[in-house]
Amino acid sequence: MHDAVRYRDAGELLAGTREFVTGGLATGEPVLVAAPRATLDRLRAEIPARDGQVSTVDMREVGRNPGGILGEVLLRFAAAHPGRRVRIIGEPVWPDRTAEEYPACVQHEALINAAFAGRDAHIRCLYDAAGLPADRLDDAARTHPWIGTGGRVGPSLRYHDALATAARFNQPLPEPPPGSVRLLVVRGSLGQLRIAAAGQATAAGLPASRAGDLVIALNELVSNSVQHGGGAARAAVWTTPDQVIGQVSDAGHIADPLAGRIPPPASSPGGGRGLAVVNAVCDLVRVYTRPGHTTVQVHLRR
Repeated sequence: MHDAVRYRDAGELLAGTREFVTGGLATGEPVLVAAPRATLDRLRAEIPARDGQVSTVDMREVGRNPGGILGEVLLRFAAAHPGRRVRIIGEPVWPDRTAEEYPACVQHEALINAAFAGRDAHIRCLYDAAGLPADRLDDAARTHPWIGTGGRVGPSLRYHDALATAARFNQPLPEPPPGSVRLLVVRGSLGQLRIAAAGQATAAGLPASRAGDLVIALNELVSNSVQHGGGAARAAVWTTPDQVIGQVSDAGHIADPLAGRIPPPASSPGGGRGLAVVNAVCDLVRVYTRPGHTTVQVHLRR
Protein backbone atom coordinates (compact mmCIF):
# COMPACT_ATOMS: atom_id res chain seq x y z
CA MET A 1 0.00 0.00 0.00
CA HIS A 2 1.31 3.43 -0.98
CA ASP A 3 -0.48 6.52 0.28
CA ALA A 4 0.09 10.26 0.60
CA VAL A 5 -0.94 12.10 3.76
CA ARG A 6 -1.16 15.88 3.78
CA TYR A 7 -0.69 17.88 6.96
CA ARG A 8 -1.11 21.57 7.70
CA ASP A 9 -0.01 21.68 11.33
CA ALA A 10 1.51 19.57 14.10
CA GLY A 11 -1.86 18.04 14.95
CA GLU A 12 -2.45 16.71 11.44
CA LEU A 13 1.17 15.53 11.22
CA LEU A 14 0.73 13.53 14.39
CA ALA A 15 -2.64 12.17 13.24
CA GLY A 16 -1.05 10.91 10.05
CA THR A 17 1.92 9.23 11.71
CA ARG A 18 1.30 8.07 15.28
CA GLU A 19 -1.36 5.44 14.56
CA PHE A 20 0.62 4.28 11.52
CA VAL A 21 3.69 3.66 13.70
CA THR A 22 1.88 2.20 16.70
CA GLY A 23 -0.04 -0.13 14.39
CA GLY A 24 3.24 -1.47 13.09
CA LEU A 25 4.60 -1.90 16.61
CA ALA A 26 1.48 -3.79 17.65
CA THR A 27 1.96 -6.35 14.88
CA GLY A 28 5.75 -6.57 15.15
CA GLU A 29 6.46 -4.82 11.86
CA PRO A 30 9.76 -2.92 11.48
CA VAL A 31 9.12 0.81 10.95
CA LEU A 32 11.27 3.41 9.20
CA VAL A 33 10.63 7.15 9.40
CA ALA A 34 12.63 8.93 6.68
CA ALA A 35 11.87 12.64 6.93
CA PRO A 36 13.65 15.99 7.17
CA ARG A 37 15.12 16.69 10.58
CA ALA A 38 12.44 19.32 11.32
CA THR A 39 9.72 16.68 10.93
CA LEU A 40 11.66 14.16 13.00
CA ASP A 41 12.07 16.73 15.77
CA ARG A 42 8.32 17.40 15.80
CA LEU A 43 7.60 13.67 16.05
CA ARG A 44 10.35 12.59 18.43
CA ALA A 45 8.34 12.98 21.65
CA GLU A 46 5.22 11.44 20.11
CA ILE A 47 6.52 8.43 18.17
CA PRO A 48 7.31 5.52 20.46
CA ALA A 49 10.54 3.53 19.97
CA ARG A 50 10.47 -0.09 21.10
CA ASP A 51 13.60 -2.25 21.10
CA GLY A 52 14.95 -0.65 17.96
CA GLN A 53 11.76 -1.47 16.04
CA VAL A 54 11.49 2.15 14.81
CA SER A 55 14.38 3.53 12.73
CA THR A 56 14.73 7.19 11.78
CA VAL A 57 16.87 8.88 9.13
CA ASP A 58 17.14 12.49 7.96
CA MET A 59 15.71 12.55 4.45
CA ARG A 60 17.57 15.76 3.63
CA GLU A 61 20.76 13.72 3.93
CA VAL A 62 19.90 10.23 2.70
CA GLY A 63 17.39 11.52 0.17
CA ARG A 64 19.18 14.62 -1.07
CA ASN A 65 19.24 12.92 -4.49
CA PRO A 66 15.66 11.78 -5.17
CA GLY A 67 16.97 9.19 -7.62
CA GLY A 68 18.72 7.36 -4.81
CA ILE A 69 15.83 7.13 -2.34
CA LEU A 70 14.30 3.93 -3.72
CA GLY A 71 17.47 1.86 -3.71
CA GLU A 72 19.46 3.44 -0.90
CA VAL A 73 16.64 4.04 1.60
CA LEU A 74 13.33 2.26 1.00
CA LEU A 75 14.40 -0.99 -0.65
CA ARG A 76 17.48 -1.23 1.56
CA PHE A 77 15.25 -1.09 4.65
CA ALA A 78 12.88 -3.71 3.22
CA ALA A 79 15.82 -5.98 2.32
CA ALA A 80 17.14 -5.73 5.87
CA HIS A 81 13.93 -7.44 7.07
CA PRO A 82 13.42 -10.34 4.66
CA GLY A 83 10.13 -12.15 4.90
CA ARG A 84 8.56 -9.46 7.07
CA ARG A 85 6.03 -6.77 6.30
CA VAL A 86 7.54 -3.30 6.78
CA ARG A 87 6.05 0.13 7.33
CA ILE A 88 7.83 3.19 5.96
CA ILE A 89 7.06 6.87 6.42
CA GLY A 90 8.82 9.05 3.88
CA GLU A 91 8.86 12.78 3.16
CA PRO A 92 10.77 13.19 -0.12
CA VAL A 93 9.20 16.55 -1.08
CA TRP A 94 9.58 19.55 1.20
CA PRO A 95 8.86 23.24 0.59
CA ASP A 96 12.41 24.29 -0.33
CA ARG A 97 13.09 21.44 -2.72
CA THR A 98 14.41 23.25 -5.80
CA ALA A 99 12.81 23.33 -9.22
CA GLU A 100 15.82 21.32 -10.45
CA GLU A 101 15.18 18.58 -7.89
CA TYR A 102 11.42 18.39 -8.12
CA PRO A 103 11.03 16.40 -11.39
CA ALA A 104 13.17 13.62 -9.93
CA CYS A 105 10.98 13.69 -6.80
CA VAL A 106 7.78 13.11 -8.79
CA GLN A 107 9.43 10.31 -10.75
CA HIS A 108 10.55 8.72 -7.48
CA GLU A 109 7.03 8.83 -6.05
CA ALA A 110 5.53 7.39 -9.21
CA LEU A 111 8.05 4.55 -9.37
CA ILE A 112 7.50 3.35 -5.78
CA ASN A 113 4.42 1.49 -7.00
CA ALA A 114 6.42 -0.50 -9.56
CA ALA A 115 9.49 -0.99 -7.35
CA PHE A 116 7.46 -2.46 -4.49
CA ALA A 117 5.07 -4.56 -6.58
CA GLY A 118 4.75 -7.95 -4.89
CA ARG A 119 6.46 -6.80 -1.67
CA ASP A 120 4.66 -6.77 1.67
CA ALA A 121 4.94 -3.13 2.69
CA HIS A 122 2.93 -0.05 3.59
CA ILE A 123 4.58 3.19 2.50
CA ARG A 124 3.16 6.52 3.68
CA CYS A 125 4.45 9.77 2.14
CA LEU A 126 4.02 13.04 4.02
CA TYR A 127 3.20 16.32 2.29
CA ASP A 128 3.36 19.71 4.02
CA ALA A 129 0.13 21.22 2.69
CA ALA A 130 0.83 24.54 4.43
CA GLY A 131 4.19 25.00 2.72
CA LEU A 132 3.92 23.26 -0.66
CA PRO A 133 2.31 24.86 -3.74
CA ALA A 134 -0.92 23.45 -5.10
CA ASP A 135 0.66 21.81 -8.15
CA ARG A 136 2.91 19.67 -5.95
CA LEU A 137 -0.03 18.53 -3.87
CA ASP A 138 -1.86 17.74 -7.11
CA ASP A 139 1.05 15.59 -8.29
CA ALA A 140 0.88 13.70 -4.99
CA ALA A 141 -2.71 12.77 -5.80
CA ARG A 142 -1.60 11.54 -9.22
CA THR A 143 1.27 9.35 -7.97
CA HIS A 144 -0.37 7.75 -4.91
CA PRO A 145 -3.25 5.25 -5.14
CA TRP A 146 -4.42 6.41 -1.70
CA ILE A 147 -4.48 9.92 -0.28
CA GLY A 148 -5.80 11.79 2.73
CA THR A 149 -5.31 14.49 5.34
CA GLY A 150 -4.20 13.73 8.86
CA GLY A 151 -5.32 10.23 9.78
CA ARG A 152 -8.09 9.87 7.18
CA VAL A 153 -7.04 8.09 3.98
CA GLY A 154 -9.09 6.94 1.00
CA PRO A 155 -8.69 6.16 -2.70
CA SER A 156 -7.18 8.96 -4.80
CA LEU A 157 -9.59 9.84 -7.57
CA ARG A 158 -6.77 11.45 -9.59
CA TYR A 159 -4.54 8.39 -9.52
CA HIS A 160 -4.65 6.51 -12.82
CA ASP A 161 -1.26 5.86 -14.37
CA ALA A 162 1.64 6.93 -12.19
CA LEU A 163 4.19 6.12 -14.89
CA ALA A 164 2.45 8.54 -17.23
CA THR A 165 2.78 11.22 -14.56
CA ALA A 166 6.48 10.41 -14.26
CA ALA A 167 6.86 10.61 -18.04
CA ARG A 168 5.56 14.21 -18.01
CA PHE A 169 8.81 15.18 -16.29
CA ASN A 170 11.01 13.44 -18.86
CA GLN A 171 11.87 16.74 -20.55
CA PRO A 172 14.94 17.93 -22.51
CA LEU A 173 17.67 19.35 -20.31
CA PRO A 174 19.31 22.73 -21.00
CA GLU A 175 22.46 22.83 -23.09
CA PRO A 176 25.73 23.38 -21.18
CA PRO A 177 26.37 27.12 -20.73
CA PRO A 178 29.13 29.07 -22.47
CA GLY A 179 32.48 28.46 -20.83
CA SER A 180 31.79 24.79 -20.08
CA VAL A 181 34.56 22.29 -20.61
CA ARG A 182 33.26 20.16 -23.50
CA LEU A 183 34.64 16.87 -24.78
CA LEU A 184 33.75 14.28 -27.39
CA VAL A 185 34.64 11.00 -25.73
CA VAL A 186 35.24 7.76 -27.60
CA ARG A 187 36.79 4.46 -26.63
CA GLY A 188 40.33 5.12 -25.44
CA SER A 189 39.82 8.76 -24.44
CA LEU A 190 38.22 8.26 -21.01
CA GLY A 191 41.42 9.44 -19.36
CA GLN A 192 41.00 12.91 -20.87
CA LEU A 193 37.49 13.13 -19.40
CA ARG A 194 38.67 12.07 -15.95
CA ILE A 195 41.42 14.70 -15.97
CA ALA A 196 38.98 17.43 -17.04
CA ALA A 197 36.39 16.46 -14.42
CA ALA A 198 38.95 16.33 -11.62
CA GLY A 199 40.34 19.71 -12.66
CA GLN A 200 36.94 21.41 -12.67
CA ALA A 201 35.97 19.89 -9.33
CA THR A 202 39.23 20.89 -7.68
CA ALA A 203 39.05 24.43 -9.10
CA ALA A 204 35.51 24.71 -7.70
CA GLY A 205 36.79 23.89 -4.23
CA LEU A 206 35.35 20.39 -3.83
CA PRO A 207 37.29 18.25 -1.37
CA ALA A 208 39.22 15.36 -2.86
CA SER A 209 36.56 12.77 -1.99
CA ARG A 210 33.80 14.75 -3.70
CA ALA A 211 36.00 15.49 -6.70
CA GLY A 212 36.47 11.74 -6.89
CA ASP A 213 32.69 11.26 -6.85
CA LEU A 214 32.33 13.52 -9.89
CA VAL A 215 35.04 11.58 -11.72
CA ILE A 216 33.36 8.27 -10.83
CA ALA A 217 29.94 9.49 -11.99
CA LEU A 218 31.11 10.83 -15.34
CA ASN A 219 33.35 7.83 -15.93
CA GLU A 220 30.41 5.47 -15.35
CA LEU A 221 28.15 7.45 -17.66
CA VAL A 222 30.63 7.77 -20.49
CA SER A 223 31.75 4.14 -20.20
CA ASN A 224 28.10 3.14 -20.57
CA SER A 225 27.74 5.46 -23.57
CA VAL A 226 30.77 3.96 -25.30
CA GLN A 227 29.48 0.44 -24.68
CA HIS A 228 25.73 0.87 -25.22
CA GLY A 229 25.08 4.36 -26.55
CA GLY A 230 26.57 4.33 -30.01
CA GLY A 231 30.28 4.21 -29.17
CA ALA A 232 30.72 7.89 -28.31
CA ALA A 233 29.41 10.56 -25.97
CA ARG A 234 29.37 14.33 -25.68
CA ALA A 235 30.43 15.36 -22.19
CA ALA A 236 30.52 18.74 -20.48
CA VAL A 237 31.47 20.03 -17.05
CA TRP A 238 30.77 23.47 -15.57
CA THR A 239 30.34 25.26 -12.27
CA THR A 240 27.69 27.52 -10.78
CA PRO A 241 27.93 29.49 -7.54
CA ASP A 242 26.72 26.47 -5.56
CA GLN A 243 27.30 23.37 -7.71
CA VAL A 244 29.58 21.50 -10.04
CA ILE A 245 27.55 19.99 -12.90
CA GLY A 246 28.46 17.31 -15.40
CA GLN A 247 26.44 16.23 -18.41
CA VAL A 248 26.74 13.29 -20.79
CA SER A 249 24.71 12.80 -23.99
CA ASP A 250 24.69 9.85 -26.36
CA ALA A 251 22.59 8.01 -28.94
CA GLY A 252 21.23 5.42 -26.53
CA HIS A 253 17.83 5.05 -24.89
CA ILE A 254 17.03 4.12 -21.28
CA ALA A 255 13.78 2.22 -21.74
CA ASP A 256 13.36 1.08 -18.13
CA PRO A 257 12.26 3.97 -15.86
CA LEU A 258 13.61 2.04 -12.84
CA ALA A 259 17.12 1.84 -14.30
CA GLY A 260 19.62 3.13 -11.76
CA ARG A 261 17.02 3.40 -9.01
CA ILE A 262 17.08 -0.32 -8.18
CA PRO A 263 20.61 -1.78 -8.18
CA PRO A 264 20.68 -5.13 -9.99
CA PRO A 265 21.54 -8.23 -7.93
CA ALA A 266 25.23 -8.93 -7.44
CA SER A 267 24.76 -12.13 -9.43
CA SER A 268 23.25 -10.28 -12.39
CA PRO A 269 25.34 -10.79 -15.57
CA GLY A 270 26.38 -7.94 -17.81
CA GLY A 271 26.89 -5.17 -15.27
CA GLY A 272 24.06 -2.63 -15.25
CA ARG A 273 25.22 -0.97 -12.06
CA GLY A 274 26.64 2.22 -13.55
CA LEU A 275 23.58 4.46 -13.15
CA ALA A 276 22.96 3.11 -9.64
CA VAL A 277 26.52 4.11 -8.72
CA VAL A 278 25.89 7.57 -10.18
CA ASN A 279 22.74 7.99 -8.09
CA ALA A 280 24.61 6.89 -4.98
CA VAL A 281 27.46 9.42 -5.24
CA CYS A 282 25.72 12.54 -6.62
CA ASP A 283 23.46 15.12 -4.98
CA LEU A 284 21.09 15.16 -7.94
CA VAL A 285 20.76 13.16 -11.16
CA ARG A 286 18.51 14.33 -13.99
CA VAL A 287 17.74 12.12 -17.00
CA TYR A 288 16.13 12.88 -20.33
CA THR A 289 15.73 9.90 -22.64
CA ARG A 290 13.93 9.01 -25.84
CA PRO A 291 14.69 6.55 -28.66
CA GLY A 292 18.01 7.57 -30.18
CA HIS A 293 19.02 10.04 -27.47
CA THR A 294 19.78 10.17 -23.75
CA THR A 295 21.19 13.00 -21.64
CA VAL A 296 22.17 12.49 -18.01
CA GLN A 297 23.07 15.46 -15.84
CA VAL A 298 24.79 15.10 -12.45
CA HIS A 299 25.05 17.74 -9.70
CA LEU A 300 27.45 17.94 -6.76
CA ARG A 301 27.03 20.75 -4.27
CA ARG A 302 30.05 22.96 -3.64
